[in-house]
Amino acid sequence: MREESFDVVGIGHAIVDVLANTTDAFLTEHGIAKGSMTLVDAFRAETLGRTMKSSIEASGGSAANTLVGIASFGGRAAFIGKVNDDRLGQVFAEDIRKSGVHFDVKPFTGTTATASCHILVTPDGQRSMSTFLGCAPEISAADMAVENVSAGKILYVEGYLWDTPGAKAAIRSAIAVAKAASRKIAFTLSDPFCVGRWRDEFKALLAHDVDMLFANEAEAKALYETEHFDRAFQEIRRWGKAAAITRSAHGSVVLEAGRVHILDAEPVSQVADTTGAGDQYAAGFMFGYARGLSLDVCGRLGGLAAAEVIGHMGPRPLVSLKSLAAKAGLL
Repeated sequence: MREESFDVVGIGHAIVDVLANTTDAFLTEHGIAKGSMTLVDAFRAETLGRTMKSSIEASGGSAANTLVGIASFGGRAAFIGKVNDDRLGQVFAEDIRKSGVHFDVKPFTGTTATASCHILVTPDGQRSMSTFLGCAPEISAADMAVENVSAGKILYVEGYLWDTPGAKAAIRSAIAVAKAASRKIAFTLSDPFCVGRWRDEFKALLAHDVDMLFANEAEAKALYETEHFDRAFQEIRRWGKAAAITRSAHGSVVLEAGRVHILDAEPVSQVADTTGAGDQYAAGFMFGYARGLSLDVCGRLGGLAAAEVIGHMGPRPLVSLKSLAAKAGLL
């Protein structure tokens, strides 16, 4: 990688999504809680993989989805994540590269398999997920080569990784490298429960390291331990750096250095699946920010990407986000 070869370099869980349509009877037969996400072990993941019929496999994970969105806008994106050199690891690498994202991290050399998320979709559109994290958290400081981490205008970090001590240490080393190279550090809170586990450390990151924050309303309120959105918003406003807070049907709020834009949600004809909406919002916002666009346009690009992805099944765009943005007059 060359210096500033990319708009965004992202660090996250490398997970292969295995999707299939199913019935409520299948969920009951296999003891799968409908509409929920459950962490499973390797045996359970392998068993589900054998029983799911007509499944589709694709590279996944929150940060990886965001980087695919950036590539769809015509941006330059690179991903740092860990897979094994097994069949699913090869699926992940081939698929994310085909999506236009640079990926060259050395495979994990241990026996733990590549992470997978088995997603079963019932006729009512509900997604029931069984996630095996596998070797995804095994990112190490050795994967954070200076030429990789400093290659993007923005270093984007997935909050989910904070649950693993080794990954946390690797991220801290990456942040140090990015700061030394005067890169922007972007961080997504990932999940309200993740915030609850690491609230103090996340606040310390905001105070000392992070330049750009992504959160949905529930995550923002969890960070500041309040039931009121306005209080969380005011706390983030006092923080003063770039932030995007998504509010589902109520749109989003984007702010930086005293500037605030309240943006309506982009219209959609139907909401088929909200999975990936926050990931794609971050993609649009960071693409615009890396290209020097105004704060409100960054937010509108995020809203446009989120609207596209919730109109169909799956967490990634099915049409060119660059084309949609051009049609909307944003590019």
